[in-house]
Amino acid sequence: MSEARSDQVLRVDAYPTHEVGGYRVRAGKPFPFGANVVPGGVSFSVFSDQATSMTLVIYKRGEPEPMAELEFPEEFRTGSVFAMTVFGLDHENIEYGYRADGPYDPASGHRFDARQVLSDPYARLIAGRDVWGVEPDRSRGYQYRSRVCLQDFDWGDDTPLRIPAEDLVVYETHVRGFTRHPSSQVTAPGTFAGLREKIPYLKELGINCIELLPVFEFDESDNPRSNPETGEKLYDYWGYNTVSFFAPKAGYAATGRYGMQGDEFRTLIKDLHAAGIEVILDVVFNHTAEGNEQGPTISFKGLDNATYYMLTPEGYYFNFSGTGNTVNCNHPVVRNYVLDCLRHWVADYHIDGFRFDLAAILGRDLDGTPLPNPPLLEMLAFDPVLRHTKLIAEAWDAGGLYEVGNFPAYGRWAEWNGKYRDTVRRFLKGDPGVTGELATRIAGSPDLYSSRGTSASVNFLTAHDGFSLADLVSYNDKHNEANGEGNGDGANDNNSWNCGVEGPTDDPEVNALRLRQMKNALAILLTSQGIPMLLSGDEVARTQQGNNNTYCQDNELSWFDWDQVDQNAELLRFTRQLIAFRKHHRELRSTSHPTGRLRDGLGLPDISWHGERAWQPDWSADGRLLAVARCGTGDQDVVYVAMNSHWEAHDLELPALPGGRSWHLFADTGAEAPHDIRTPGAEQELDNAGKYLIGPRSVVILVGRATGPEPGDD
Repeated sequence: MSEARSDQVLRVDAYPTHEVGGYRVRAGKPFPFGANVVPGGVSFSVFSDQATSMTLVIYKRGEPEPMAELEFPEEFRTGSVFAMTVFGLDHENIEYGYRADGPYDPASGHRFDARQVLSDPYARLIAGRDVWGVEPDRSRGYQYRSRVCLQDFDWGDDTPLRIPAEDLVVYETHVRGFTRHPSSQVTAPGTFAGLREKIPYLKELGINCIELLPVFEFDESDNPRSNPETGEKLYDYWGYNTVSFFAPKAGYAATGRYGMQGDEFRTLIKDLHAAGIEVILDVVFNHTAEGNEQGPTISFKGLDNATYYMLTPEGYYFNFSGTGNTVNCNHPVVRNYVLDCLRHWVADYHIDGFRFDLAAILGRDLDGTPLPNPPLLEMLAFDPVLRHTKLIAEAWDAGGLYEVGNFPAYGRWAEWNGKYRDTVRRFLKGDPGVTGELATRIAGSPDLYSSRGTSASVNFLTAHDGFSLADLVSYNDKHNEANGEGNGDGANDNNSWNCGVEGPTDDPEVNALRLRQMKNALAILLTSQGIPMLLSGDEVARTQQGNNNTYCQDNELSWFDWDQVDQNAELLRFTRQLIAFRKHHRELRSTSHPTGRLRDGLGLPDISWHGERAWQPDWSADGRLLAVARCGTGDQDVVYVAMNSHWEAHDLELPALPGGRSWHLFADTGAEAPHDIRTPGAEQELDNAGKYLIGPRSVVILVGRATGPEPGDD
């Protein structure tokens, strides 16, 4: 082929064929969807099955009125996709949207309104909420403006870390709340950049995975309520009302006003990876910010309402999410949309995994019926781009579908284990009749995940939705008055116990008991089989003052108070050592459920249960003491954990160890600091090898270790 011929081939798509509205254009490529920079221009591609016409609306960046409106020629439509390349655009300084025309017939599911400018569902950047908390100009007709994004970030040699799921210690946190408090002393509080400055803290804590509350673009200003006591505006703080699924939240970036939120977020991820920390995103595909019939039209409603949402036969919105609408996740077009979105975050942002909010909805059919083999969940499980990402389901929804233990997993999905949370909370309170189920939960919940292994269970006691750990031991009841909903919001079944006084107190005995209860909770969590998840701030006793639903509280109720790092250094040290202990003992991270069979060469089973007397657990309704001993492949130590939720102390008879081994004390939550916990590997040998007095409401962790050469060693 001649050089001239080669040049001609390379230019074949780079010249216009039409002129629309004074702009040179040609038919674009239907795939990929969204706005993509091509030689000489930008290709715009958008889906609508029922639109009769589509118009591209282009703005100069920040200008209220469009600089151009270009209707797609009919010949630029392929199937249900409108695609057009526009030449000569300054793509870094434009914003765009669409007007879709078609029938307005809500009873048939159609809500087209060509007067409305709509966001691109595939927009990689959104303008309009560039700085957190700045009151928007609501007189503008187009609030959430799509922008063109370049793909020029230098990742160097970064790739997702692929940490085995069983080795994870997950830390759930909020981008803004983690550093917004003045005590954080970071240069850009409340942003991706601010969180990046706190990586050394995360690394020292020992966690190796952060799970971020939603970072897709949402509108924090869309909450109409105010605090009834102070009159202060309330926000959509958590961010579960997604506006745009492909765009990072600009208000979480110090550089959002410059349109650099994508690169700022990528820089955070790159540095977290360098520190050995994975990033999981909390994603919300069960509903959108468009609400029900009274909600705003932002994107999906105007582009193809009947495709994107579950609708009743009368054209109303099904509401399995509890927020007004339900995404039609198992419609073939929407399935591909979800898949494209997740691929985008893995490929363009190196995200390591996803936690799916109200994931049970993803298993519902177009009319809401639970599917035995949901195609979306299957697609995500087997997708080649997502092959090594973690997939974690919140396996229930607001429509009453509860699938903990039964979520369609395809060998890939893990679950937030709500039954673990509830059981351990009840045990910590001292409820009767819990020891039997406690044993099942701390052994990785084999009743729920017998074929999936222990890493299918994400164990947690607290999360953003509910009491913090400090509040779990300080309040019997929720105190959500500041939310402006008459304390009617938030969960009522918290299984919490205030240790005798509701809320803050100066009583030293009550405060000592609360501290011990927090240590007990952390000790059980971090020695249980399954993936442990901590709520950010629990390691320093962060309080929400009894509010168990801080979704709207952008203030000190929600923010991480960094002064507590020093004030509650004892609990922080305790947490760090527990995490280190977990990493030190492979058996705690075993992917297999224990069998009770003898371990070769040691003469002990891989798991055994005990009570006050060795080998005699008390499974009765009055039993409030349970001890477990574990030993297994990859761990030469025997790990013994005794949990006493009784209000009295008990003499423990310790199980005898094979020759050459003796019991060493790692932790005793009933002991005063610094004797409450040791450094893993430097545990203190017990003077009385056969007995140990466990205090009231305490947890004791012992290690059975050879003090000399291992039996059989030369």
